[in-house]
Amino acid sequence: MPEGSGGGSISGNGLADLLPVAFQFGRHAAPGPLIGTNVVAAALGRWGSTDRHGAPLSELLDGDATAAWAPVPRRHRAGPSNTPVRAVRSGDGFVLDGTVPRVEAGAPTGCLLVTALVDDAPSHFLVPLDAPGVQVSQLRGLDLVRRYSAVTFQEVTVAASAQVDGAVDDEVLLDLTAVLQAGEIVGAMERAFAITLQWTRDRYSFGRPLGSYQEIKHRMADLRTQLEASAAVTEKAARRVGEGAPDASTWASAARAHAGRVGPELIQDCVQLHGGIGVTFEHDLHLYLRRATVDAQLFGTPGAFTDRVVRLAEAALEGAK
Repeated sequence: MPEGSGGGSISGNGLADLLPVAFQFGRHAAPGPLIGTNVVAAALGRWGSTDRHGAPLSELLDGDATAAWAPVPRRHRAGPSNTPVRAVRSGDGFVLDGTVPRVEAGAPTGCLLVTALVDDAPSHFLVPLDAPGVQVSQLRGLDLVRRYSAVTFQEVTVAASAQVDGAVDDEVLLDLTAVLQAGEIVGAMERAFAITLQWTRDRYSFGRPLGSYQEIKHRMADLRTQLEASAAVTEKAARRVGEGAPDASTWASAARAHAGRVGPELIQDCVQLHGGIGVTFEHDLHLYLRRATVDAQLFGTPGAFTDRVVRLAEAALEGAK
């Protein structure tokens, strides 16, 4: 966010500054709508208008409100007629109907940036989740410390000011989301690895520390390599997306695909290295495994982001001809 909108950056790259916060959210399996609030704030700051969206943006930046982002699910993007939510013009505003099947942090006090179909074209609306006709149904999620909900719109009337400019680019917002998700996964990986490294030093087997055995040394070295690779590509992606570089989407997708693939696998290996105690509810490892697993699936699987890298590369090659 630029300083003129109430934001600011130490380094000049806001996303690179935010990435360490995402690392910490992953390291501590912290609750809270970090990703949704920042993505919606970025959308309002970039495409919103001061007279229409200045107040909700200020509330987000001040920490007085939270937000969630509900893009069109990837499986619905084959055609606009499949968009889950529709908006019909009514007087000076719009009436929204439809269901968003899954959204993070659907708190009644927050707001939702939702993609809806208006006259056969996608548009974006900022809707308070406590508005009349909005039904928020809490879902049971794998991540035990975050809230996920299905949001249903039943003849929800919103003013014209709720519509965000039609130039909102969901792909740019997806890049931001992908980088922050990768950051959380890397943070969870780091914490799980640190716990396991200490365990291999403290746990004795046949009179020797577990970590003194060559097999364990090799496994820990492999895990550390995967961790450092994920961290490196995620940090690079944050810089490129924050700079608005031409290859930003490629880097964001690569970071999300890599972290989403190796993150849950690394943490599962950490569980196995702990033995029986690693699969108990009382041990913290399952919290990090849950966070990494959910982040690796929400907004797209690792395979989907890998496919996105391929599509972007093919498009770049075609453009170079």
